[in-house]
Amino acid sequence: MENSAPDAPYLLVLNGPNLNRLGMREPAYYGRSTLPEIVADLERIAAAADPPLRLEHRQSNHEGTLVDTIQALGPDAIGIIINPGALTHYSIALRDALADVGTPAIEVHLSNIHAREEFRHRSVIAPVAVGQIAGLGADGYRLALRYFLDMQAGCAR
Repeated sequence: MENSAPDAPYLLVLNGPNLNRLGMREPAYYGRSTLPEIVADLERIAAAADPPLRLEHRQSNHEGTLVDTIQALGPDAIGIIINPGALTHYSIALRDALADVGTPAIEVHLSNIHAREEFRHRSVIAPVAVGQIAGLGADGYRLALRYFLDMQAGCAR
């Protein structure tokens, strides 16, 4: 969103390992939408909100880069939408970074991690998130964004 002031409120949107391959990677699980398409959709919705909300989006295949981003941008964000990918199941570092910044976070998964392989059923992120959305495809990101837009407007639960 080029028209937003740099000091305007923002929402941090983080995507972890392999999410740069959306649209090509296992479409039966993850759908055909690409990550740039999902982010563009979120930016369109955020820009049309009243008041508009700026998004800071980052994707990395590296756990430490995601931790660094949470530490640098998380404290000033109104919220964090995070799809940690496989890091969901074992990244204590990512979990601790989210807990440390104290910014409300929603964990999003395109596929239903609870209906997949047993090792995917446990999330170390969920206990430090205000919510988890799984299995709704790209709609999960939109629902998480709606939560934070409502929160910004003073109507979130």
